[in-house]
Amino acid sequence: MADSLPTEFDVVIIGTGLPESILAAACSRSGQRVLHTDSRSYYGGNWASFTFSGLLSWLKECQQNSDTGDKSSAAWEGLIHETEAAVALRRKDETIQHTEVFCYVNQGMDDNVEEVDALQKNPSLVTSSTPTKPLDSACLSEETHSYVTAHEMPAKDTPKNDGEILLEVTDVEETPAKEKSCRDQTCIHTGSNRDQSENKPTEEDNTAQPKRKRITYSQIVKEGRRFNIDLVSKLLYSRGALIELLIKSNVSRYAEFKNVTQILAFREGKVEQVPCSRADVFNSKDLTVVEKRMLMKFLTFCLDYEQHPDEYQDFIQCSFADYLKTKKLTPNLQHFVLHSIAMAQSSCTTVDGLEATKNFLRCLGRFGNTPFLFPLYGQGEIPQCFCRMCAVFGGIYCLRRKVQCLVVDKESGRCKACIDHFGQRIKAEHFIVEDSFLSEEACSGVQYKQISRAVLITDQSVLKTGSDQEISILMVPPAEPHTGAVRVTELCSSTMTCMKDTCLVHLTCSSSKTAREDLEPVVKTLFTPYAETEIDKEELTKPRLLWALYFNMRDSSGVSRSSYRGLPANVYVCSGPDCGLGNEHAVKQAETLFQEIFPGEEFCPPPPNPEDIILGGDDKQPEAPGNNIVMAKLGSSEGSKNLESPGEHLQN
Repeated sequence: MADSLPTEFDVVIIGTGLPESILAAACSRSGQRVLHTDSRSYYGGNWASFTFSGLLSWLKECQQNSDTGDKSSAAWEGLIHETEAAVALRRKDETIQHTEVFCYVNQGMDDNVEEVDALQKNPSLVTSSTPTKPLDSACLSEETHSYVTAHEMPAKDTPKNDGEILLEVTDVEETPAKEKSCRDQTCIHTGSNRDQSENKPTEEDNTAQPKRKRITYSQIVKEGRRFNIDLVSKLLYSRGALIELLIKSNVSRYAEFKNVTQILAFREGKVEQVPCSRADVFNSKDLTVVEKRMLMKFLTFCLDYEQHPDEYQDFIQCSFADYLKTKKLTPNLQHFVLHSIAMAQSSCTTVDGLEATKNFLRCLGRFGNTPFLFPLYGQGEIPQCFCRMCAVFGGIYCLRRKVQCLVVDKESGRCKACIDHFGQRIKAEHFIVEDSFLSEEACSGVQYKQISRAVLITDQSVLKTGSDQEISILMVPPAEPHTGAVRVTELCSSTMTCMKDTCLVHLTCSSSKTAREDLEPVVKTLFTPYAETEIDKEELTKPRLLWALYFNMRDSSGVSRSSYRGLPANVYVCSGPDCGLGNEHAVKQAETLFQEIFPGEEFCPPPPNPEDIILGGDDKQPEAPGNNIVMAKLGSSEGSKNLESPGEHLQN
């Protein structure tokens, strides 16, 4: 049978989100036989990135309510033996709710532009037909299209000849968009031949306000492959757990990164740049001399606040905002520290706020003037990078292959196999399942949180500078008590996530209502809807909003293992994206589960040196059935100690 997989593995992983992909790489690297499968047609799950037409196809799937799994359910039930029980998996992904799309530009499809899998256009508004329901349960669902079997594996690793670079941070300008597809294959590119000349500001930009270009919907569709739109908006702390893991495992060679260029603050209706480094503080024109000294003194204290417990011991029970008031900081400085440096909620405790400030400060200067990095081509590249590592060490990948159920041995109570939608039984010792694949019965005792998300396409940055290639992060404080701050991440075209002359803006906050209700007030504050008739009349004060998407995403990061019902002991659950800015939760969860499954094994050890790889002889590890990839033997890890510091590879 052409669609048959090997029948035995050590680990079967269902779902290709970031935690599952890290686990797949770790298991494969330790010599385990890994099957990594996903019923979707793309890698990443809710961590994925899409081209513009790909995003419209994803939206269309989210709005479908049909359940294509009913016809095959009876088939797998007949494959369960008398001594076995079955744990059915969910037939529909119900993690996305309340999708609403707004198009503000001219939607005339001129120039004979073809739009693949696009939503039917309406001159003013395209919204989902999904009714609004309470956010405490993910009840509005999507059903992916017909599942077609495909044994898909990320491309094998090819060694670089330009030395061992741990982490490549590039400051290149606009480059041609990659011909990538999230549907058919793993698309991890390191990039080459970057065009250094595009999008550079001219001297005229500083003397005269340029007239904005007219942008139409057909242009956005035509340039749709230049967009790489993330479902979840995150940045990488330069000394965070994910960066350290990328460097340690050498997975960083599969991706490129850019520095976030500016940290912004929103205060009294204005967007301002926040001074981060010592040089920024003393060069700032927004701070008085006294404020500069006060800020530097406080930040110096935060770097080693644990050594001075007497400074904060009496305020442990207070909020960080109240603690800042006792430090004689001006309201201006309190705002900067709370919302733009600690990036904390107003209710954050003193210790948590001090720790967040310290983390921000210790990440400064490693790869640039801000603590953050962003992966070129979007956050969805990171799960694919780990999938590629898994494939290099023998993992087998299979998209569009739905696992119908887990087979449990009644006597031992352990899961011993799974059955896919072809009826094939695949045995394994351990099973790792992403939360969205678990059935309603298994999740009946779980209380999920929700994330409100908005994706915007605008015509310029929220803060005008001498360059149109800024990557910015802005925290907008809550307008009302008991609501959360809104995180705004703005990406320029040199990040390979949007077309030239546009910006891609992501808004994120914890949900209290629907995404549109939570985020639209901030959108209206920062942007002006594009109005063709007023383009020459209105003063160019705010960026124009060209296109907007709102949706709610399930946050399963805080769910404990005990909350799920009826799962065997050897079935492990990975959560979807959380609301945080970094990726610490995903990395910590992957490492914790790996140590639980394989105690004593090193988590994602450094790769072997080429001279230590043994291709023949008695030391060769056994190959997985049907897999011709020879496993690499790690003779020594000493070579990894000789790798240069990643900071030395920062390109100016």
